[in-house]
Amino acid sequence: MSNKLFVGNLSFNTTENDLNDLFAAHGTVTETNLMMDRETGRPRGFGFVTMSSAEEAQKAIDALNGKDVDGRALTVNVAKPREERAPGGGGRRGYGGGGSGGGGGYGGGGGRRERY
Repeated sequence: MSNKLFVGNLSFNTTENDLNDLFAAHGTVTETNLMMDRETGRPRGFGFVTMSSAEEAQKAIDALNGKDVDGRALTVNVAKPREERAPGGGGRRGYGGGGSGGGGGYGGGGGRRERY
């Protein structure tokens, strides 16, 4: 078993210090990481806590999973390994228009208009 835990359904008022204090009661916390929204800088409502051993991690899961903190029932379980994602972002191609033939709008289109 891993000693890294996923903590979900956190109040948006929860800080990394709050998370650390909450889990420290159940063992030695080696790292806390509260996920933040890139655009707004506000918490996203979940994070990760790494305990010093798998036994302490299990103790924290048993004690805190489903526990009410700030009016929210926490979800605490073993963190799954991060899935590999393809590099780059979504896939925005062009600006509209479309296939071939007299391109309307920006970008798309393609066909060249011949003059006689």
